[in-house]
Amino acid sequence: MNLKNIVLHKTLIVTFLFILLVVTWVCGQVSVYNDDLHFPVMIETSTECQTTATSNKSQLIVFTQSKKIAKLLTQNLCSDNVVSKQYGSVKGYWGYRTADSFEFVGKGIADLILAKNNIMAAFKAESTYNYQPVVGFSDYTAFFISSKEKPRITKQYFLDKRIGLLDYPTSRSGHILPKQTFKKLDINLANLKITYASSHNELRDLLADGKVDIIASFWKESDEKRFSKNYITPLSDNISGTRWYLKMQQNNTDLLCAVQANLLDMSKDQSLHYYQNVQPFWSCGTSSVNLKEEVSDE
Repeated sequence: MNLKNIVLHKTLIVTFLFILLVVTWVCGQVSVYNDDLHFPVMIETSTECQTTATSNKSQLIVFTQSKKIAKLLTQNLCSDNVVSKQYGSVKGYWGYRTADSFEFVGKGIADLILAKNNIMAAFKAESTYNYQPVVGFSDYTAFFISSKEKPRITKQYFLDKRIGLLDYPTSRSGHILPKQTFKKLDINLANLKITYASSHNELRDLLADGKVDIIASFWKESDEKRFSKNYITPLSDNISGTRWYLKMQQNNTDLLCAVQANLLDMSKDQSLHYYQNVQPFWSCGTSSVNLKEEVSDE
């Protein structure tokens, strides 16, 4: 008799716990809605907008290294009448790493992309995907920049200096040209004290804070507020600036001219003089659209 009572008692406990578990699960399902289970995007890398042709499934894809530019240009293109006749939406991507540019150029993902001509040449993107330059920024000069003296291009000078370079193998002013200079001077990179930065602005901060003695970069107007123009030494002249390229797998000159007009208008609102001085590659507004004489390459 006692054994039966014990078994019955345990059975009641197990049954109660099972019912309690079921009730708890049901209450949880009732109190939590699926709409609440949306997790926020931690890293935003794109923006998208609709044109007036909402039933058109074609999408114009834009890529640049700047989030601000990507968002502004995407919205401007969505409002363009020519774009609206051909596309239902515009999607703008941005990425700060060189690998991001490689992905979009190498696979021909972007219809419109801001890139350096040496990257386009490396992937043969102009011949493979028929990317055509639309507008380009001015050529510029690369410099060694110091805060306390004019840099000298000698082996002895660099060996005891803390040097700031850009951690982008495709950057000519901040990476390629200074390393070519060291090679010409027969300097082993292992013997140099090199600090790598993720941007030209970070390089300038390192120099201003005294963390490096010299950096390799370009010279811009605002630099005179922090450094002396007497303490810069040129590395190379006439480095080709970045360019906007449009994938022209069809002879879509209406789109080409619309994109060029938007890029030229957008450049007027840029704060830095370098980005205001943009050169168009195409003669639009005439009976025939022709490629102008290209800006000379490096």
